[in-house]
Amino acid sequence: MQATAYKLPENSENASKKSNSLYQTFWRWHFYGGIIFAPFLILLAISGALYLFQAEIETMIYKDKIIVQKDEQPLILSQQIDTVQAEYPGAEIGSVRLPKEDNRATLVKVIENDIVTQVYVNPYTASITGTILDEDHFKNVVAKLHSEWIVGGTFINRFVELAACWTIIILVTGLYIWWPRNKKTFMGTIFPRLKKSGRMFWRDLHAVTAFWLSLMILILIVTGLPWSGVMGEQINKFATNANAGYPTYAFMAPTAEKTTDEIAEDIPWATENNPAPTSTKDDGSLSDDQVMYLAQENKIQKPYTISMPAGEDGVFTVASSRDKPENEATVYFNQYNGEIVEDVRFSDYGWMAKAISIGIALHEGHYFGLANQILGAIAALGLVAIVIFSLIMWKKRKPSGRLGVPKKSDKKLKPWIIILMVITGIVMPLAGISFVFVFLLDRFVIPRVKPLQDWLS
Repeated sequence: MQATAYKLPENSENASKKSNSLYQTFWRWHFYGGIIFAPFLILLAISGALYLFQAEIETMIYKDKIIVQKDEQPLILSQQIDTVQAEYPGAEIGSVRLPKEDNRATLVKVIENDIVTQVYVNPYTASITGTILDEDHFKNVVAKLHSEWIVGGTFINRFVELAACWTIIILVTGLYIWWPRNKKTFMGTIFPRLKKSGRMFWRDLHAVTAFWLSLMILILIVTGLPWSGVMGEQINKFATNANAGYPTYAFMAPTAEKTTDEIAEDIPWATENNPAPTSTKDDGSLSDDQVMYLAQENKIQKPYTISMPAGEDGVFTVASSRDKPENEATVYFNQYNGEIVEDVRFSDYGWMAKAISIGIALHEGHYFGLANQILGAIAALGLVAIVIFSLIMWKKRKPSGRLGVPKKSDKKLKPWIIILMVITGIVMPLAGISFVFVFLLDRFVIPRVKPLQDWLS
């Protein structure tokens, strides 16, 4: 079979001649990004869609453990914890989560031989309804699949972040490539030409779906970046240095060497890196029931998690982060006398931490309920469809036995494009490193290896 000539999309040929190097450069970036990261974007999108509905899925698969028969009055918390301690006499109680709904079990996490087990307790009878290894819990498995692709490790974490950064680049370059330049090109960009067949049919499905979902996909990607290893650290440092993160008084209390996320569970993003405060030793000792009472007195909204003190100078940490961001709270109580060591609420956050907290709630699908989940799922599964359509389109148009990389522009890049690349590299460092890598490959390696050059063309 004779290889067909590599041809630009119909609605872009004239525009590409006019915009010359810019069009070719963006198309080349779009192609490279899509072909390299396609399978990883599918994995990110599907795992993200599952995470959006993790609460509903957990209720189905763990119904016998989570759902309990509502009674008149729940037992005091210490009775529930005593039942768990009796079942696990050698274990340490790590944290206790109090549910928002009256028909849900209390979750007690126990640590034994460095293994964390989730123990569910009926709050009305203090009986254990079931257990799950923490690492095998659906939410944690999906989260690990989404952020670490199960394999884990620093390299994979960075590659996930790189894939997310390149998704932004793919979206922006794709919008430029397919943007309607006259009335005739609206069909195929804004609306699909369903009567077309072959490559043009799949091209329209790819372009039109991407056009309508780009903003939603972009929001999902951007709101997930605060958790990333490199950009997330940059965002956190910027927020702290600009006094736009957690409040400055969070540094005023006596602090331990650890951060809050190292000593407590279910911490809001805004206080994860808050230096963990310490308790001043005093007579007496705070009971679990007293901590629960203090949480209620200080209007901490359920669901909230009580994390036990770590050592003699540790604090009880009560955190609420699984509801609307406006209800977020991180309150530290002296483990001896119950005094508040620190109290950080959403209203105390800087503007940047507030914006990121709202973004995270949008990303996880709990900012405005079911509609938030549905919109997120449409964006995630839409991304899967866009990738699949693009792969089919590429398969139909590429020359036989070749990759079919778009032709490189024979003109030098304009200075503003180089500046744009530099700015992109500063904002997204991993993307910047990939730019340098691809440039060196394109400039010095591919031209010198004839078989590789022929296969790519």
